[in-house]
Amino acid sequence: MATEIPQYGLKAYALFFTKYKDKEEFKQSVLDWIVSQSMKKKIFSLLLRAGWIQKKAENTYICVAPEKIIKSLLQFKVPEIIKSAEKDYAFTNLSTIEIWSDFSYVQRGMEKSPYFIEILEKDLKYWKNFFNNYNIPNYVGSGSTVGEYVILIPVKNLTFVEKDGFKVKNLEDTIKLAKTNEIYNYSYNYMKNKYHSR
Repeated sequence: MATEIPQYGLKAYALFFTKYKDKEEFKQSVLDWIVSQSMKKKIFSLLLRAGWIQKKAENTYICVAPEKIIKSLLQFKVPEIIKSAEKDYAFTNLSTIEIWSDFSYVQRGMEKSPYFIEILEKDLKYWKNFFNNYNIPNYVGSGSTVGEYVILIPVKNLTFVEKDGFKVKNLEDTIKLAKTNEIYNYSYNYMKNKYHSR
């Protein structure tokens, strides 16, 4: 799973791919006369961690094909990475409708993929750092960008239940929310029938 990289990493990848494509192996020494030792380590660490190159042997690397990287940049990462979080959270709003309706309503596509997540106010810094470590854009209260992003909603008290491995707002509130807009009519009926709710 590739993540976005800063310009210096992009330029280094462009150099490697131009010279070696995605078949020929290369060593860190290709940058010896171009950048300092510390910058060379930084570049290789970045490209490895971001999934743009792979280590083949102890001292050799290979480029990941650009089409794989581009496709991977648009993959949904939040559902998997949030499972490793050490703080509590609760999917809320439209994200809760998705989860409780077994994704019969989906608010996301490659173009736009928001996740609405309640977190404790005191944990805001943790969550900003958590998503930043995975290069996932995140906003407090509102925001938008191309692809996947997170809207963090800080609250004083957090309540949630477990559903399919996720922490989410409860079913009753989710059904009430789905009932408020015709767009969610299919999901509303789906949840009502599945959970025998009124």
